[in-house]
Amino acid sequence: MLLMTTVVLFSCGGETPAPAVQDTGHEFSYLALGDSYTIGEGVPKDDRWGEQLAEMLRATGVDVSDPVTIARTGWTTSDLASAIRSQNPAANFDLVSLLIGVNNQYRGQSIATYRTEFKELLQTSIRLAGNDPDNVIVLSIPDWGATPFASGRNREQIAQEIDAFNAVAREEAQKAGVAFVDVTPLSRQYGNDRTYLASDGLHYSGKMYEMWAKLALPLAKATLDE
Repeated sequence: MLLMTTVVLFSCGGETPAPAVQDTGHEFSYLALGDSYTIGEGVPKDDRWGEQLAEMLRATGVDVSDPVTIARTGWTTSDLASAIRSQNPAANFDLVSLLIGVNNQYRGQSIATYRTEFKELLQTSIRLAGNDPDNVIVLSIPDWGATPFASGRNREQIAQEIDAFNAVAREEAQKAGVAFVDVTPLSRQYGNDRTYLASDGLHYSGKMYEMWAKLALPLAKATLDE
């Protein structure tokens, strides 16, 4: 369950000092797993949602490194699993995020295949997070059907399929005890606004990724504050 926290800042004049960085004895590590939405297709590295999340965490005093990112445009669940096996990252990350599935939907792959492979990726993510499901965050698949790229396509069908894939991701995340962050409504609300899109009219700009990072921030901070 995503717990929404409202933070109100009061100013009495002058600049508010930045929070002191926690003295934990080590820098927290972060692994970001996914596809084009994680690698930030069409935007600078600093605009990726994972990079922005790390920066937001540091702004709250959490000493976290820039994310190690395993992601590529066009990857499906099976592609991501193969890349993880190939790169063989250490299984000691303090935070792991997972966002995958849009290319399964785009290529017409079955929900059954997605469920099987997503469950395996969830277990891999948990293993890479020190076998602690509390250290893993799953993001929902955004709805590319709301973007200009989908002009002339059956947007209603795309939305229904995205919802079906996300229902599987949410269900399996809950079963595994992993937090689920729903960014799909934002992708639908701003999917036709060019300021929230990359130049290709399909992927997103840093402005959209900033909102995703803000949604994930309370959960990531709670994880690293433990």
